[in-house]
Amino acid sequence: MSVLAETGLDPAFWSDVDRHVIRSAPSWVPTLVERAEGSLLYTSDGRELIDFTSGQMSAILGHSHPAITATIREAAGNLVHLFSGMLSRPVVDLSRRLAESLPDPLNKAQLLTTGSESNEAALRLAKLVTGGHEVVAFSRSWHGMTHGSASATYSAGRKGYGPAGPGNFVLPTPDTYRPDIATPDGELDWRRQLDLGFQLIDAQSTGALAACIVEPILSSGGVLVPPPGYLARLREHCDARGMLLIFDEAQTALYRTGDRYGFTRDGVVPDIITMSKTLGAGLALAAVVTTDEIEARAYERDYLFFTTHLNDPLVASVGNTVLDVLEDGVGAGVTAKGEILHNGLLELQERHAVVGDVRGRGLMQGLEIVLDRETKQSSPELGSAITARCLELGLHMNIVNLPSMSGTFRIAPALTTPDEQLRLGVEILDQAIAEVAPRFV
Repeated sequence: MSVLAETGLDPAFWSDVDRHVIRSAPSWVPTLVERAEGSLLYTSDGRELIDFTSGQMSAILGHSHPAITATIREAAGNLVHLFSGMLSRPVVDLSRRLAESLPDPLNKAQLLTTGSESNEAALRLAKLVTGGHEVVAFSRSWHGMTHGSASATYSAGRKGYGPAGPGNFVLPTPDTYRPDIATPDGELDWRRQLDLGFQLIDAQSTGALAACIVEPILSSGGVLVPPPGYLARLREHCDARGMLLIFDEAQTALYRTGDRYGFTRDGVVPDIITMSKTLGAGLALAAVVTTDEIEARAYERDYLFFTTHLNDPLVASVGNTVLDVLEDGVGAGVTAKGEILHNGLLELQERHAVVGDVRGRGLMQGLEIVLDRETKQSSPELGSAITARCLELGLHMNIVNLPSMSGTFRIAPALTTPDEQLRLGVEILDQAIAEVAPRFV
């Protein structure tokens, strides 16, 4: 019998899990969710959980949003799936609306399913158009689990799967809390760090640089926000080498940070943008958007990215509804909600010595747990213990509790989360830290 079954959590269910479900992470969350509504999850044992992860950061409008539910019902009775070479109105409408929401010259869209798939397509576009194959990414990046996207992922999952794609290089991650190259006053010297990083890339490159793919906020890397000016300097390095700049906005697009897109703050326009999680509000929908010039050049060179669920009409209908709801006021309210969450976390930092840093934008916040603020010694074990206690108290709040990542809480509630639930979630986290931390420090 499984450990979970021994705790009294529906033994038959967890026995089936043990016998039939492939384990794709170190452990399952020890609860069975029967239904969800808004920002609340309801479990089989009658408990109510506040969802501070909005599913896998995808239920951007909360669970079972009435507009999304209505769209799914209508689309399911009308048009669900087509041959990938056929087009439908929802697909073309969503492509147009995404282009209209982005700055020029981003004008051509392709609709896919997941973040991994959209990044794979973006990298194929870049390689085909530039004629190169070399890809640059941050040393603590996460871009996906397919071959090309996984080859550009460095925060986890690289060991044991054979060779990565050739020509993948890393840039040092701009971590302002733990600067590896510092100014005399101890701040991150990001200009020197970035310039040195490209010097190393130039030394390794065979002259076939194709793309640099980065997240405007590194989520798996610890919710790290690059300093102002960083992305502009990165753009200059890419232009000087004939590389395309790809922004992976799987988690930052569509008001998660308070801005419509994560790169908006920096005023730097990429050559390609990818988005996924937030676009489908919990359904499998992703997009790649690029310029007329890049699309035309790729088409001339027989660009091929033809998958089973390319341009599916049902999820495209959902994507259009997501944009409707966001533009109807939900998006405009994120900044204020983000301030409630961020200020609440800062108060925890004042009360608890184990809270080393609070960072993020909007409703994408990171809270790093340390054993000592002076040494900044991280403690994934303490982070995991706090996460578990939060769950017992009624809060699910840490995305992907992998050993290498659990020292930083990645908090991303739905954009529709009521203010009182944001405050209650912070109160639960406060209680969990107070109860658990003394056992570790």
